[in-house]
Amino acid sequence: MKTLQHLFDRNIKWADGIIAGNPEFFATLSRQQNPEYLWIGCSDSRVPANQIVDLPPGEVFVHRNIANLVVHTDLNCQSVIQYAVEVLKVKHIIICGHYGCSGVKAAMDNREYGLIDNWLRNIRDVRRFNSEALEGLQEDAQFDSLCELNVKEQVRNVCNSTIVQNAWRNGAELYIHGWIYNIKNGLLKDLGSCVSTDE
Repeated sequence: MKTLQHLFDRNIKWADGIIAGNPEFFATLSRQQNPEYLWIGCSDSRVPANQIVDLPPGEVFVHRNIANLVVHTDLNCQSVIQYAVEVLKVKHIIICGHYGCSGVKAAMDNREYGLIDNWLRNIRDVRRFNSEALEGLQEDAQFDSLCELNVKEQVRNVCNSTIVQNAWRNGAELYIHGWIYNIKNGLLKDLGSCVSTDE
């Protein structure tokens, strides 16, 4: 049986390195979880939330799925949002997409992929809603634009959720942000779609 021992070895090295720098790190971390941020991002292995914003474990509550979608029927995502907002009392929900997203690319193709086609339907809807803005763009520009438009749509979906609506109605300080990450240079871009209780 394959046990992936090399990953356990790397874990020991990592934990030892953390303890060498801060002997109380894990003891402190184990006592509480009090993040200000919920990160809803893509499952892509090249987009690790904590590393991108250079925050240690415990600072970002994370939910990831293919193409960073927030679908009202996705009970997993909705449960994460509810726990983050109502229990952890996060102040910021960040929806972060990325350029080169294979989920977005698959949604642009006229191919069948199987079960995931049901999930990709959500991105195909975003493409349909924005067909005029995408029309006439070269394929690469259309791809980048759809990655951005998808993030903006997910910001709207979060804002329209009963969880966020109720939080705002009850006076919670809660901001929803739409960002995109560029894998080619490691930089984040704010898409200018921040929504708060003031709006």
